[in-house]
Amino acid sequence: MKDWRKTGCILCAQNCGLEILIENGRMVKVRPDRDNPRSKGYACRKGMKILNYQYPKGRLTSPLKRVGKGFEVVSWDQATEEIAAGMRNAVDTHGPRCLAYMGASSQGGHFEAAFGLSLLRSLGSQYLYSSAGQEFSGAWWVFGRMLGKQYNIAIPDEHETEMLVGWGWNGMQSHQMPQAPRVLTGIAENPDKLLVIIDPRKSETARLANIHLAISPGTDALLMKAMIAIILEEGWENTGYLEKHVEGFAKIRPWFAGMDIRAALSVCKLDYREVVELCRLMTTMRWCVHPDLGIYMGRHSTLNSYLMNILGVICGIFGVRGGNLIPGMVMPLGFHADERNPKTWRTVATNLPPAAAGSFPPAVLPEEIMHDHPERLRAVYVNGCNPLRSYPDTSAYEKAFEKLDLLVVCDIVMSETARYAHYVLPCRNAYESWDGTFFPWTYPGVYFQMRQPLVEPPENCREASQIFTDIADKLGLIPEIPEEVLQASRGSRLHFGAKLMEWAAREPEIRSKMTFILAKTLGVAWNSANKAALWGMLMTAPGSFRENAERAGFKPGIDQGDRIFQAIIDAPQGLWVGEADTDNPMAGIGTSSGKIEVYIPELEEQAKALNAVKEQEDLQLPDQFPLILNAGRHMKYNANTLMRNPAWNDGEKACTVAMNPEDIRALGLCDGQQVRITTEAGSEVGELEMSGDVRRGTVLLPHGFGLDYEGEVYGININRLTKSSHRDPLGTPLHRFVPCRVEAA
Repeated sequence: MKDWRKTGCILCAQNCGLEILIENGRMVKVRPDRDNPRSKGYACRKGMKILNYQYPKGRLTSPLKRVGKGFEVVSWDQATEEIAAGMRNAVDTHGPRCLAYMGASSQGGHFEAAFGLSLLRSLGSQYLYSSAGQEFSGAWWVFGRMLGKQYNIAIPDEHETEMLVGWGWNGMQSHQMPQAPRVLTGIAENPDKLLVIIDPRKSETARLANIHLAISPGTDALLMKAMIAIILEEGWENTGYLEKHVEGFAKIRPWFAGMDIRAALSVCKLDYREVVELCRLMTTMRWCVHPDLGIYMGRHSTLNSYLMNILGVICGIFGVRGGNLIPGMVMPLGFHADERNPKTWRTVATNLPPAAAGSFPPAVLPEEIMHDHPERLRAVYVNGCNPLRSYPDTSAYEKAFEKLDLLVVCDIVMSETARYAHYVLPCRNAYESWDGTFFPWTYPGVYFQMRQPLVEPPENCREASQIFTDIADKLGLIPEIPEEVLQASRGSRLHFGAKLMEWAAREPEIRSKMTFILAKTLGVAWNSANKAALWGMLMTAPGSFRENAERAGFKPGIDQGDRIFQAIIDAPQGLWVGEADTDNPMAGIGTSSGKIEVYIPELEEQAKALNAVKEQEDLQLPDQFPLILNAGRHMKYNANTLMRNPAWNDGEKACTVAMNPEDIRALGLCDGQQVRITTEAGSEVGELEMSGDVRRGTVLLPHGFGLDYEGEVYGININRLTKSSHRDPLGTPLHRFVPCRVEAA
């Protein structure tokens, strides 16, 4: 029997629509889904190779327990009972700060986060570590201060803009907006629009751009400050916008007065006239900015985001069509966690806050384990990520994980991280589960797709959310569910909802356990905790979501959430479930003043001290590491650590050490030879690639490789070359500026 089924890609955050041919219970062919309302028939090479994700060798099918140096198969009851006992013992002995959940990081499924966080909080801990903390701690913290909530991510309104500025972003390879190659090509070829790329190298996107500023690596903050100074010196700022929508500008304006602009641009190695012309365009055109890891993980990470936002503010781009807007959301990517609130935890060894919407930075986790603090981390639950290949300083992680009293890893294969675990739990994968993501990449429409199971999972595999629920049950965290509620869960959803609310009215304390209660009721009836969580989320959605849904055609009423749920289930290709209020695009700002608050006192001294002389000194590289490693090149051949079968890149040179031809000749090397790249963290060997697109003095390596597959390692694990201590003050690793050297292997 053959059947084409609609679903979505899970290899990047765009989740482009796919159709997959199912034959005799197996996925056998893939094509783009033309009916997907967001991707509209677009999908890249990664999505077309999804079968290599689905069918890796070594699929886990039973819970495993470490015994000596190996593992033995155990029952689910034994595994979850012992894990629950280990968590309880750790918390009772050392306090809740000894426990961390490392997850909520999947590109294809976010529902496990609700269950993982519920379990963590029920045991008294706040320590969530995720990929958001890895990449966005500085950027989201700045948004929290300026726009009121850390999850208020102001996205570019690329379809309404006149000029798109991509800064540290190679969208033709990394995407990070729907149909990125189509959109970027359309802007670049439109005579009434401009595509501007600011990037040290001539990337695939820079080659397409109308304007490319080939900035010197690590000088982004200096350029931003110089551009702000130019605009203010020329009197080009949007005074009407500043007066109406901005608070605190008078406090920061003096920071940019008297700056030696020409000296700064000389350090950036940019032409003064070209930068002034770009500033003029920014003050006469509707423009939006799309930053990426070149900014977030570059020198001055948090300051980069702050100065970039100030540049946008003085040009009046926030909350304006064609600029950057706070999108409508089905569910925010996290929660606001202001470290000024005494109830917000910090890490005990490194004293860092959860700056990325409640997530702590993974770069500090090894220190939090290895430290001798009495409340150090001792128990970690890992789900939906592979820290030993995803996060900085693999060697430090290996030592730290060996010291843990309890490490639990939930995965589909025996990953590099799972090999260090005390328990390995086999979960269903993305195409065996109900699941979806909440990435807010569109404006004004609010899009959502709930992927449906396409094939049956191995018999003994469970949803990650079901596993969390089972552990919570073993811990005694789930209240006894009344029989009338259990019976109602097998019938009408609205009747069940009424019974559930009656119970909650009698016992308000059950509300904090509602995720698990839904999993134990509707989740049992549907064999999906995730699907049950979706229904509960929509039934209790906040007023802002309901208003957006009404604008999209979902009439208000007590059953609105249930109707939206059914519409989602009936549209496996995804659908528009809401529309933001375009009449009031500033509505999402949540500051106390109701305006964009530009003064951040913690960054004042750093912003004021930034100048050409100091930067010229700080940019000097040590003699032993004369080159700059850009650790984490985006390519069509990598997908973080999701691909477990190296066959998806058969015949391709996917993981090379890319350098400029002049640097290669100066070092006496040649294209294709094996070279050793060395940093403060360690050394790795790989094949050299000659590329004129790479800037002199820099080295490019992709991320996501170093896969240990059947005893053979494929490519270089970039995180063996990165130190966890090489990071921004808020914990973001500075992967785009790692001093290194290259020599013949």
